[in-house]
Amino acid sequence: MRSNFMISRRGLLAGLAIMPVLPGPLFAQMPELPLVTMTKDPFCGCCSAWAEHLEVAGFPVRVVETGELHVVKQRLGVPAELASCHTAEIGGYVLEGHVPAPAVRRLLAKQPSATGLAVPGMPAGSPGMDYPGVTPEPYEVVLFDHSEQAIFARFLGTQEL
Repeated sequence: MRSNFMISRRGLLAGLAIMPVLPGPLFAQMPELPLVTMTKDPFCGCCSAWAEHLEVAGFPVRVVETGELHVVKQRLGVPAELASCHTAEIGGYVLEGHVPAPAVRRLLAKQPSATGLAVPGMPAGSPGMDYPGVTPEPYEVVLFDHSEQAIFARFLGTQEL
């Protein structure tokens, strides 16, 4: 079936000309998200998958590889019981492990007085641990500082519960 609908060059240019006056939310750009600097072991694949998860969510990510990740964790104040396979920094906060992008966005929006967020261990189905065939398990995102820890959110995969 053929369509007789055809846009002329003049019609196309006229349409493009009115785009800047259309309502803001329709064409507003999203605010630029801060850089995530992730430090990881050079041989870890799930860390790279977590970085890709953040990039897909709009975060710019810089990866730093080191064989002495424990030194980074100590410098940034990550408690040993919250340690995971990679550590990241964003907007003055620390992200430890497979923290999902929605939790990072909420952290940046709320700006709590804390060191950062952690997902201890490597929960199945969390961002970076969501391989085909893996059944996601529920996990907690922990808000922490040098003396306190509290549950910030609960997730199943990348969906908040």
